[in-house]
Amino acid sequence: MRIFKTVFFDAGRTLLLPNPSVESVCADVLAGQGYFPALAEVRRGLERSERYYEARYWEDDTFWASEREASAMWSSMYAIAMEEIGVEDSEAMGRLLYDEFGKGERWSLYPDVMPAIESLHEAGILMGIVSNWDVRLPGLCHHLGLSRYLEFVISSANLGRIKPQHSLFESALERVGVEAGEAVHVGDHYYADVLGARSAGIYPILLDRQRLVTNPDCRVIETLSELPEIVLNAGS
Repeated sequence: MRIFKTVFFDAGRTLLLPNPSVESVCADVLAGQGYFPALAEVRRGLERSERYYEARYWEDDTFWASEREASAMWSSMYAIAMEEIGVEDSEAMGRLLYDEFGKGERWSLYPDVMPAIESLHEAGILMGIVSNWDVRLPGLCHHLGLSRYLEFVISSANLGRIKPQHSLFESALERVGVEAGEAVHVGDHYYADVLGARSAGIYPILLDRQRLVTNPDCRVIETLSELPEIVLNAGS
């Protein structure tokens, strides 16, 4: 019988999403620099940058452990998108976009986030964030009103360790003083979140907002509205 005392969350695509969308933010920044591409062009550029990220991530994901390398990766992603669109100084624009996404107003929470977090908070569940992200993540979470519910926000670039390394999750457990078997981790990425949590003995829950998962070997939810019942009724 399990009794859960703490829940750890991933950040991007679990709690946070760009506001109102990545392509809209890019279009705003481009317009400020005198470029006015159609949103379809921006999406095409972003699709190319996403392919770059996936190739880079699966080749060597250790860039998330360094602020310098993480910021360079973000900037390179945006620069590649800008090059696809036809922006002349794509590298400079990539850095501008990196800086823009460091602003709290460029992010929002999924609609299911606050109801789930408030339910868990009212029940006395300790919560924190464990994410592969640059050092700006704590500030973004504070801007979005999450700080008062969280015991901590761990970004990989701050600690110099990355998911799925078990030591990152063990740091989270130490901060709340909870045993691994009493903890849940929720995230959208099987490799980083599910395998990482398991490596530390934490119960993983995979968030599948797009309903893409088939034949799962872990608990899967499609919305965070399912989470409180799982956590709070685990021992019943």
